[in-house]
Amino acid sequence: MKQGGNRSVAIVGSGPGGMYAAQALLEKAPGTRIDIIDKLPTPFGLIRGGVAPDHQSTKRVDKKYSETASSEGIRFVGNVELGRDVSLAELEDIYDAVVLAYGAPYDNSLGIPGEDKAGVFGSNAFVGWYNCHPEFRDLNPDLDVDAAAVIGVGNVAVDVARVLSRTPAEMDKTDIAGYAIERIDAARLKDIYMFGRRGPVEASFTNTELKELGELEAATCVVDPAQLPDAVPDTLDDREQKVKTRILETLRGLSQAKPGVKRRTIHLGFYAMPVEILGGDRVEGIRMERTRVENGRCVGTGETFDVPCGLVVTCIGSRARAIDGIPFDERRGIVVNDEGRVKPRVYAAGWLKRGAVGTIGTNRLDSYGVVDLLIGEFAGVPRPGPDALDALLDARSVRRTSFEDWLEINRLEVEAACGGAPRRKFTAIAEMLKALDRV
Repeated sequence: MKQGGNRSVAIVGSGPGGMYAAQALLEKAPGTRIDIIDKLPTPFGLIRGGVAPDHQSTKRVDKKYSETASSEGIRFVGNVELGRDVSLAELEDIYDAVVLAYGAPYDNSLGIPGEDKAGVFGSNAFVGWYNCHPEFRDLNPDLDVDAAAVIGVGNVAVDVARVLSRTPAEMDKTDIAGYAIERIDAARLKDIYMFGRRGPVEASFTNTELKELGELEAATCVVDPAQLPDAVPDTLDDREQKVKTRILETLRGLSQAKPGVKRRTIHLGFYAMPVEILGGDRVEGIRMERTRVENGRCVGTGETFDVPCGLVVTCIGSRARAIDGIPFDERRGIVVNDEGRVKPRVYAAGWLKRGAVGTIGTNRLDSYGVVDLLIGEFAGVPRPGPDALDALLDARSVRRTSFEDWLEINRLEVEAACGGAPRRKFTAIAEMLKALDRV
């Protein structure tokens, strides 16, 4: 264990990557002064704004994060945005080290004609909309359409298809935005198409998520049995073979279901990739090309088919964006780094470091490794730390929130909940700050 002494660290981002970095610093360099800086007044990033509202058990990791954030020597500095309120160069002057952990909040592009039409949304935006994220409350998707297409066969795609299929009763004990579930329930939406470029074995959803599609009250999930292999390839290692075999068994069960039996039908399809969004100003359909997998590569066959739909949600991964003074890998959408080191005294953690892959827990090992690197490179005269940040933000009249403010916001949201819901979220930053002013 290495003592932090008079050292100070700024962590930009309070999602899993940032919170695990803070936890690691507490354990490995006690005495370090840690500021966790976030552009929102509320902490915990995707735990609050990205995890599906009907997966409340997954959100409970925030209890451990709360313990970390309320520890001595740690401050949450909310409503402060890097590049708007403070620059990276200024943070470098103030702190002994800076950990960039603000995630990958921008959707990847399909790169096909028509992608800019109204009615086409990336999953970050769409999920943020039904999760009350302040940046997406005004997204205003038109759900009163006959069909929707969800591009991707990962857990996020499953989440989107499932949430679009839930009834208000099913969502009663969740923290979904009230405006979202009202619009979902009122929509005439009947068919939801999910497409994956590769086959069932290559799909990245988990069996747990997949099984939920077969347990919906008002929606049926159907699969074409002709797209299912007889068995999982024996080239996979034992663990992966067991995982994929369970998924294949679940898919076989779904393939027995019939479309149109319930209010909505989820059509789960493979070996198809989008090549064009059809329509005028608004999306009216999507053109798909059939594919096959050759030597591990997805290859288009040239055969296309059109699917009429009025909504397209792309769930094909996300990326970060470049900031001044930091090398950026445009292809991968991450900060250029060497095992987390970006440049002297500046580090990257979480999705910003390695891309939008892995689970929430994956970030723990990743962030701990970055912190090992960071504390091994503490050197020179300690820098001023948190007091200097306060002086800078005060001079700029930047309104920021503390962890105590978050606890107050949390209390107000919990008290405002109706029925079995765990909370009713604020959906605008101004509303949060106004509520704090009234307390």
